Amino acid sequence: MQTTKPSFHSILEPYKSHVEQIIQNNMDCLGDKTSLRDACEYALLNGGKRFRPALVLMIAKALGFQVDVSQAALCVEYFHTASLIADDLPCMDNDDERRNAPTLHKIFGESTSLLATYTLIAAGYACLARNTAILKDSAHPYVNQKERLCVLALENATQNTGILGATGGQYLDLNPPNLSLKTLKEVIEKKTVTLFEISFVLGWIFGGGVLEKLSLVKKCAGHFGMAFQIADDLGDMKQDSFHDHTMNFANVYGKPAATQLFHDEIHQFNQTLTALDFQSEDLQALTCLLIEQVQLLS
Repeated sequence: MQTTKPSFHSILEPYKSHVEQIIQNNMDCLGDKTSLRDACEYALLNGGKRFRPALVLMIAKALGFQVDVSQAALCVEYFHTASLIADDLPCMDNDDERRNAPTLHKIFGESTSLLATYTLIAAGYACLARNTAILKDSAHPYVNQKERLCVLALENATQNTGILGATGGQYLDLNPPNLSLKTLKEVIEKKTVTLFEISFVLGWIFGGGVLEKLSLVKKCAGHFGMAFQIADDLGDMKQDSFHDHTMNFANVYGKPAATQLFHDEIHQFNQTLTALDFQSEDLQALTCLLIEQVQLLS
């Protein structure tokens, strides 16, 4: 009997549905109904693959302790959505559309959009506190070290969202000193890889992973995030060529160099997974699909 070949959609759809339900269930946490809350709701429900929060759920699932990491996944989605709102603003990338719909500032104005980013970032940190609190009745192996888990999660989130992470990456993207390989990789590492690291780390911490292996988890996230962005750049070469401000690795250094970097990162990702002794069928399937996608583009 022939089985249907998995696709990004088939792998991610159950996680996406779960994330969207989490978003709906937690909408009241954003306060009373106002134009600001409406703006947050518009941004959160404006489509998207929910890829980063799905990684949180995916990693926790593979760890096998059946711990509820919904709030940690929501935290990542809040951070990611806030970054997209900021990226689209006239003072940044000045985009009119996001996912085939008007960007937030086109509907609610710049001031409300800016405040929506503050709201979602703060709400993301609140999610970490809530996920720590719900561990008390779980089979989490560190259930008696909740404070330690919360501190580790906060440390990682603050580093990866601040000037050393996504915020600094957006600044560097807007003000690159040059187009050297070092600069382009730094932009990707700070602007894109940081959210992947948060996803991997939160899934690991709240899912019950061995805390002494966190450094390897971060390396896994780094290689996976870099490979993901290079694959994305290869697919967006034509589209990005019309935007002078967009630092697309494949457009700057060429398709062969980008393809080689992608395969190098995938190789290192798989090596690090082996060292971590961690197996996730869904994550491995996504990696194989990324490789196939790049092969088709090469």
